[in-house]
Amino acid sequence: MATLDKIGRYDFLAEPFHCDFSKKLFMGHLGNHLLNAADFHSNDRDFGMNYLNPIHKTWVLSRLAIEMEDMPEAYEKFSVETWVESAMRYFTNRNFRICSTDDKKVYGYGRSIWAMIDTQTRQPQNILEIRDGEIMKYLETEKECPIGGLSRVKMGKEAKLVRSINTHYNDVDINGHINSIKYIEHVLDLFDISWYKSHRLKRFDIAYVAESYCGDELNFYQETIDENTFHVRITKSNDEVKDVEVVRSLIKFIKD
Repeated sequence: MATLDKIGRYDFLAEPFHCDFSKKLFMGHLGNHLLNAADFHSNDRDFGMNYLNPIHKTWVLSRLAIEMEDMPEAYEKFSVETWVESAMRYFTNRNFRICSTDDKKVYGYGRSIWAMIDTQTRQPQNILEIRDGEIMKYLETEKECPIGGLSRVKMGKEAKLVRSINTHYNDVDINGHINSIKYIEHVLDLFDISWYKSHRLKRFDIAYVAESYCGDELNFYQETIDENTFHVRITKSNDEVKDVEVVRSLIKFIKD
């Protein structure tokens, strides 16, 4: 198989029912498009789900940051570029660029960290052993991703429990656990629609600490960093555990 370009570029449409009251794409749907682009890119280069699933392995998202200057509007076509910046034994760093299809406008960028796990044991797998390290041929170290690095999101003890929700069928993804993007949507739902009428979401950082599953109760602890910046920790509770941390996130707004 011929070696493809290191950078993949995929076109999407801001479908109207994937947009909010301002006619701008929901952050959750943008997140789905980024994950789709990552999936297309890895599958095209033979280290994606199509190759991994039959050998009982899969990619899982460990951390994600999305920073946007603007969002595509309803019916706008836009493109997502993605590339692997680095690869280590257990993690890869993958970046994203979101732009208009004619490349005249850049909406924003994303950074992510992915791990590979065994689908049966849920244990980390050596990425460099897959296809004799095929992924190393596709490292792109020169292309710029001009946003800050991924945040560790340190939370203090003053975070307050602000909401608890149950998880259901629509929260579960192809890997059998709560969908990575669903956490983002649930966190953004902590802010009232009136807040979004006067604030624009600038950046969202999320770190996935542990898996949760259908039937788990998710508990949301929030603390205010400044008037436009918030940290949210999500824990899970079920018949066996109580308040086990699964996610940490940072949400930064800009007042319109």
